[in-house]
Amino acid sequence: MQANGFFDGVGEAIGDAIRVMVEFLVGFFGNFFGAFDDFIDGLTRSLGINASFFSILVLVIGLWLLWRGFRALLRGSLLGGIVRIVLALFILSWLMT
Repeated sequence: MQANGFFDGVGEAIGDAIRVMVEFLVGFFGNFFGAFDDFIDGLTRSLGINASFFSILVLVIGLWLLWRGFRALLRGSLLGGIVRIVLALFILSWLMT
């Protein structure tokens, strides 16, 4: 009698295909998150801030306020633009000190 039948071969082929797909996805996402971690590390090191979630969140909020201030100036809202830019610069300078 043959111990390795048709269904044994099909199951082995499907298992090998699943293993290859899982190894590919683990490698892809491992490299992706490694690159993201290196990007955050380089960004925070060049700005002189901590690599904590709070610091990154404050940085994003400060940059968003700066962007909104410049957009307000381009729309013609002088007072709103100046207030947002000053607030953004205050937040960013506080973060980088």
